[in-house]
Amino acid sequence: MRYTAFRTRMAEEFGRVRADMLAQDHVFSALDGRTVDEALEAGVAPRDVWKAVCETFEVPAARR
Repeated sequence: MRYTAFRTRMAEEFGRVRADMLAQDHVFSALDGRTVDEALEAGVAPRDVWKAVCETFEVPAARR
């Protein structure tokens, strides 16, 4: 998954504003205590970040 595809999926699932807020503020234990933005900046693959988001917010399998 590319970075742009990840951001698109976030916006589609949560809405642009909420997606941006989640990426900046929500700390994920599955990302070693980092936010989405911190994890991506640290080099975590967007696919792995998306998986963590989906598991945390129980995104239905059809939209993963």
